[in-house]
Amino acid sequence: MITPVLPTYARVNLEFERGEGCWLVTTDGRRYLDFTAGIAVNVLGHAHPYLVEALTAQAQKLWHTSNLFRISGGERLAQRLTEATFADTAFFTNSGAEALECAIKMARKYQYVSGAPQRNRIITFEGAFHGRTLATIAAGGNAKYLEGFGPEMPGFDQVPFGDLDAVKAAIGPETAAILLEPVQGEGGVRVPPPQFLAALRALCDEHGLLLVLDEVQSGVGRTGKLFAHEWAGITPDIMAVAKGIGGGFPMGVCLATEEAAKGMTLGTHGSTYGGNPLAMAVGNAVLDKVLLPEFLDHVRQMGLRFTQMLAQVKDRHPDVIAEVRGQGLLMGLRAQVPAADLVIALREEGMLVPGAGDNVVRLLPPLVVSEDELSLAVEKIEAACQRIEQRLAAAPVRGAAE
Repeated sequence: MITPVLPTYARVNLEFERGEGCWLVTTDGRRYLDFTAGIAVNVLGHAHPYLVEALTAQAQKLWHTSNLFRISGGERLAQRLTEATFADTAFFTNSGAEALECAIKMARKYQYVSGAPQRNRIITFEGAFHGRTLATIAAGGNAKYLEGFGPEMPGFDQVPFGDLDAVKAAIGPETAAILLEPVQGEGGVRVPPPQFLAALRALCDEHGLLLVLDEVQSGVGRTGKLFAHEWAGITPDIMAVAKGIGGGFPMGVCLATEEAAKGMTLGTHGSTYGGNPLAMAVGNAVLDKVLLPEFLDHVRQMGLRFTQMLAQVKDRHPDVIAEVRGQGLLMGLRAQVPAADLVIALREEGMLVPGAGDNVVRLLPPLVVSEDELSLAVEKIEAACQRIEQRLAAAPVRGAAE
């Protein structure tokens, strides 16, 4: 018999009653160090007083009016985002997938109004994750997510991640844009080679293409810059943002230059809930904190310290951890054992982490994490490795005499 909630998730049998910063507390009082953070969402941790105050104050005034009318909080947030980034304009959504849908439509429409309607294909990368809509699963190209949903939406050409020659070979007369995550999150915390983003920017400029970035997971301070592409010294034409921008409240945004957005005129796109007053109040509150210079300084310092400590753990446990990868506080451990085993062992130690592709365990703490909490996380990772090593040592050797 089917459950009342559609059974599309393999949910862990844990129910949380409340959160405090980097910690979650179950209904029976157990405390877990949360290095999932809602999958890179809770950048200010759980129940941050500033966010609670912003949401409560707005909820007492106005929840929803629709985009038939002006929303002052959204106008302010758009102004702040454009001042802090490459962009000239913003479209607010409820999720990352919706922000990507807007970005895909915008890239195609740009070429259409520029006199090249045949240019409607977008180069994407193997291992990417852009969402669960029909367009975004086609963009990601993952067979597991595409199976059973009928004809794959056309218009996307996948190439190996980080392979510049493959990108060059894929560019043709129908190519409209290149879409990628500056750091692949779901794909296994994969960081492209140095200068790769700069080379893509140059290719787009050379061929009249748009560079579209998916910073849903890597953005809003996660890597130590406001957005990950800043490390490469380049700017995109269009960028999808979500997760951290709402600090836990569902919201996303598609940012673009005036030129890239020139086809998105009156009536070409819309959203009932996108940019509603509650989301805008929280988004502005998140920016109040994340845009402080000391906030990003803290992320960079914690990211560097965490990377150093994780490298030491890897050296001590080479049979469990094959590689430490990532940037800032978007980190991953590629495991020698099944990544799910390490996720479970960490949960047994009271630490919550998500898995990812390429047999990787992601480490995504709230960006307000302290050095003491990072040290405690490393202790738990060490203990989890020891648990796994003990189990490996106790396992019978295959082929041994019965």
